[in-house]
Amino acid sequence: MSNILITGITGFVGSHMADYILENHPGSSLHGIRRWHHSRRDHVRHFEDKVRWWDCDLLDPVQTNETICAVNPDVIFHFAAESFVSPSWGHPHVYMNGNYHVTVNVLEALARNKIDALMHIPGSGEEYGEILPEELPINESTILRPVNPYAVTKIAQDLIAYVYFRSFGVRVIRTRAFNHEGPRRDHVFGIPWYAYQIAKLEKGLQPPHLRVGHLEDRRNFTHVRDMVEAYWLAVEKCTPGELYLIGNEDPASVFSFREALDWLIRMSSTDKITYEIVPEFVRPTAVPRLIGDISKFQCATGWKPRIGFEEILTSTLDYWRQRV
Repeated sequence: MSNILITGITGFVGSHMADYILENHPGSSLHGIRRWHHSRRDHVRHFEDKVRWWDCDLLDPVQTNETICAVNPDVIFHFAAESFVSPSWGHPHVYMNGNYHVTVNVLEALARNKIDALMHIPGSGEEYGEILPEELPINESTILRPVNPYAVTKIAQDLIAYVYFRSFGVRVIRTRAFNHEGPRRDHVFGIPWYAYQIAKLEKGLQPPHLRVGHLEDRRNFTHVRDMVEAYWLAVEKCTPGELYLIGNEDPASVFSFREALDWLIRMSSTDKITYEIVPEFVRPTAVPRLIGDISKFQCATGWKPRIGFEEILTSTLDYWRQRV
C-alpha cells in the first residue's frame, strides 16, 4: 500500500487518517484531494508539506476521472462526504450529491480505467435508524430503517459500492462505523458543541448556560484515533465486498448524550453551569440507540479500541479551549 489517496483529507477523520499514515507508515506516498481555496486548511497545516495535493471537485466526473488516473492509487480512503445529519432534511439533494454521486464518480474512474485499488467506503451507524431494544446489538444483518435523508444517502453510497464490486470487480471495503469523537470534530455535532460552549463560558464569552438538543439517545463511543487505525486494518485485512461494523462495544463506552454533557460540565473550571433543550437543535426524528456487535471485524483484524470515554471528552474539551 505505497500509493495512498485520501478524499476529505482536510476534514475530521481524513486529517486523523493522514496523521496515522504519516506516523505509522512513513514509506507511503500520501495524496490528498482538496477543492482549491474552498477546503479548510487548519486541520492539515502540520503535515501540509508531506502530502501531494490535487485540486479536484469530486462532483465533476471528468475531473475526478483525470485525478484518479493521475494518482493511480493502491488504496483510497474515501472520507469526502456531507456528514452533519441535521441539515439533510432541508437539503436532501446536496447530501445525495455529496455522498452518493461523488462516490459513483470515484468508483466509475476506477472501473473505467481498470485501476486495481482498494477503496474504503466508510458508512455510518445512522443507516440503521429506528432500532428496537430487542434488536440490540446491531450486526451486519440487522434491518435498515433510516429516519433521516443523510442515512439514506449513506445506504445508497454503500450499496452502489457493492454494485461496482459485483459488476466490475472494484475492490471495495465496506464498513459502518458507530459514533467516533475527538479533536477537530466540528462544533455542530453534539459532544463538540457542548465542549465549545463550555470553552467559551470559561473565558467569559457567554453566560454559564448551555443550549443543547435531544439528550437521551445512547451510543457506543470510539476515539477517532482508534477509528482510523481500524480503517487502516480494514483495507489491510478485510475481504473486498464484505460489510464490517466498527465501534467500541465495551459497556464502559456506552453513554447517552446527557451523560456525556454532565461529565463535561464536571470537567469545567466554571461552577453552576445549567443547560436547556431548545427546539432549533432537536431533529425531526431521533435515533435512540446505536450499539453494535463488531465481532466480525475483530475476528478479521484483531482490532480493539484503546482510548476510553474520559479521554474522548478530555481531548475534545482541550481542543476547543485552545481554539476559542
